Amino acid sequence: MEIAIIAIVIVAASALQASIGFGMGMLAAPVIGLIDPALLPGTVIILAVLLTGIVAVKERSHLDLKGAGWALVGRIPGSLLGAWLVFVLPASGLAWAVAVVVLGGVVMAVSGWAPMPGRGSLITAGAASGVMGTATSIGGAPMALIWQRSRGPQLRGTMSAFFLVGSSISLIALAALGTVTGATVQLAVWMIPAVLLGYLLSRFVNRYLNHGRLRLTALAASALGAVLLIAAQLL
Repeated sequence: MEIAIIAIVIVAASALQASIGFGMGMLAAPVIGLIDPALLPGTVIILAVLLTGIVAVKERSHLDLKGAGWALVGRIPGSLLGAWLVFVLPASGLAWAVAVVVLGGVVMAVSGWAPMPGRGSLITAGAASGVMGTATSIGGAPMALIWQRSRGPQLRGTMSAFFLVGSSISLIALAALGTVTGATVQLAVWMIPAVLLGYLLSRFVNRYLNHGRLRLTALAASALGAVLLIAAQLL
């Protein structure tokens, strides 16, 4: 039953990520954290590498390589710090971190704060994404704030290219510290069909739902997941 629930969530999260360039961790991590916090952040990061690779190849002609490059300058040290946090924090601590990061991202997105994507802001956002993405598997919020003015293929392609490299760095750092377990890898392998199904679903979703509606759906689902995760920790 738990595997089926995770698979359904991964399908929805993958469709969301492939449609707007972010949201996989925000949607999937709270649910996985409710079931078994020890599976975070490795499972979601492994699946993110697969999905972002597919989308980056699909939208490769629309990439903002310069912007993604500056963001990656910050992502590398941020990823190392995030991996260290995973190593020192207990699973319950990571569950709280996931919930706080998700709610923080939702609040920032709803507030409408939109910093300009200059060199300094890209490096800063990349570093924040590295810490958050490696420690909690939810690194989309900082980059979504920076690139929120972009639309369609450029948004999906640029964010996917950034997260493909960034998530790979995070995964290597986590593996080096021994926090990627056999159970994490096994669950990720089982969820590959769900990721592929979500990607295929996104091709149809894009025809009927505009960016604004998808964004609102992601924020609402993410906030609900975070609230449920907080409730589970309190109980």
